[in-house]
Amino acid sequence: MVSFTRLYLVYVRPILEYNSVIWSPHLKQDILSIEKVQRRFTKRLWKLNTVSYPKRLYRLGIPSLELRRLYFDLVYCYKIVFGLVHAKFEDFFTPSTSLRTRGHPYNLFKSYCCTATRSYPAR
Repeated sequence: MVSFTRLYLVYVRPILEYNSVIWSPHLKQDILSIEKVQRRFTKRLWKLNTVSYPKRLYRLGIPSLELRRLYFDLVYCYKIVFGLVHAKFEDFFTPSTSLRTRGHPYNLFKSYCCTATRSYPAR
C-alpha cells in the first residue's frame, strides 16, 4: 500500500497540480473532476475501499487536492507580498491604507470585480 501511494504522489499528483497557482478551477464540477482522480485511486487500495474518502486521506497521510491548491495559492501570495517572485504587488492586491496602530502592515485587499470576466480563461 505504501509503495502504490508513493508512486501516486510521485507520478500522478504532480500532473493534477501542474500550474495550479495560475489555473485553479473555480467551478464545482471542475473541482470534483480533479478530486475524483485521487478519490478513485485511494478507493482501490487494499482495505480502504469501504472507508470514507476523508478517512482514507487521513490514514494515508495525504491532504485533499483542494486543500493543496489553497496551500499553493497562499505560498504564492506570500512570495508576491515579499517580492520573492517577478510579479508586481499592485497587479494583484491593493495595500492597506488603514492607520491602525495594531497589527501588521501586510493587510491585503483584492479589488472587487462585478463581472465574471476575470473568472474564465481567455478563448
